Amino acid sequence: MTNAVLQKTIFLRAEPETVWAYLTEPDRLAEWFHKPERPLAAGNKLEMFGTTSGDLLIWGEVREARRPEYLEYTFTVKPMGKAVSVVKWTLEPVPGGTRLGLLHEGLPQGVDAFGLILALDNGWDEHFGKMRTALHETVDA
Repeated sequence: MTNAVLQKTIFLRAEPETVWAYLTEPDRLAEWFHKPERPLAAGNKLEMFGTTSGDLLIWGEVREARRPEYLEYTFTVKPMGKAVSVVKWTLEPVPGGTRLGLLHEGLPQGVDAFGLILALDNGWDEHFGKMRTALHETVDA
């Protein structure tokens, strides 16, 4: 592992079981991230495809899946070369919904890898926005 880590926490107006479905079920994942061919479950290969292109974008292996509190998988994308990172999700019930934590560790490091880290950081932010849209009804401010 390296010391290049992305860590994020968001709050969602949905119970952990519902959020879990958005992290593990192909049709729910396709609403905010990328679509795998099969549900994410411990021991399964992780292969996520572009929702419009159909291209393989992310691959790895699901290491652990403790419904509805913890999901961990290895994560590789083409720009990472042979590097393998690890994504860890934690789901914690809170009054009114779920606190969802993301820890993405083992990323390539150094000046040459900084652009990739920025792209992944921005990508997670964009995907979290899509997850919120998929889970929450529109509320007028």
